[in-house]
Amino acid sequence: MTGPDDAGPAPDAGRRLPTHAEHPSWTGAVALALSLFSVAPVRARATDRGTARRALALAPVVGLLVGGVVGGVVLGLLALGAPALLAGIGGVATGAGLTRALHLDGLADLADGLGSYGGPERMLAVMKDPTTGAFGVVALVLVLGAQAAALPAVAGRGGLGVLGVALAWAAGRASFTWCARRSVGAAAPGGLGALVAGTQHLAVPVGWGVALAAACLVVVPGRLWQGPLAVVVAALVAVVLARHAVRRLGGVNGDVFGGVGEVTVTAALAVLALG
Repeated sequence: MTGPDDAGPAPDAGRRLPTHAEHPSWTGAVALALSLFSVAPVRARATDRGTARRALALAPVVGLLVGGVVGGVVLGLLALGAPALLAGIGGVATGAGLTRALHLDGLADLADGLGSYGGPERMLAVMKDPTTGAFGVVALVLVLGAQAAALPAVAGRGGLGVLGVALAWAAGRASFTWCARRSVGAAAPGGLGALVAGTQHLAVPVGWGVALAAACLVVVPGRLWQGPLAVVVAALVAVVLARHAVRRLGGVNGDVFGGVGEVTVTAALAVLALG
């Protein structure tokens, strides 16, 4: 399977950017975020590092939108009388469709790379292989199975449940900003990893974590603690997995973003589904 880092050199590599690219706009960042992280028919006119930095900071907003649609689909299927598991599978399929399965692709590649037990060069070679190995298959089955099982329990709570699903997806995308914090470099030249690695101030992931934890206070009626706990657990999972991936690879690439994001979403949904 191939990930975002296999798309070739970064657009701004080896040349000076035009003046408008050196002063990125938030409008361009919104367009880039939507085009990168969803199937929204939006054309990104700027792909320079400055615009990508802002786009990555906006990724949780795109995740909120995608997660809201996923939660709405699951709730709708449950209302139509669909079995819980079928509704959950419908939600998983919706999420994959709205993101071109890009992050799931990254999850499979990252799992195969980490399972190779080789050095950084060996890992990158495995992750660029278009086939999916045993580790990738197992990771996909576990993550998608857990999401399909948790989604009906969360979205089935009604409007607040749908909000919980949306916030779980936003938490997954907020993990991107942690992976791209300033102390982390790129695992290889070219691709999304090289474009955004080291672009995010620590305040960005921390700020998103605080905001999401506060928003999650209301998503589980009668249990104010459960929503914030879901965000905290998801954040810890993201920190541990990202640290392990960076230690093994020597930096980040697009597959690290996708893999960490999907596992983070799953962790948040699992905690929200309890009870």
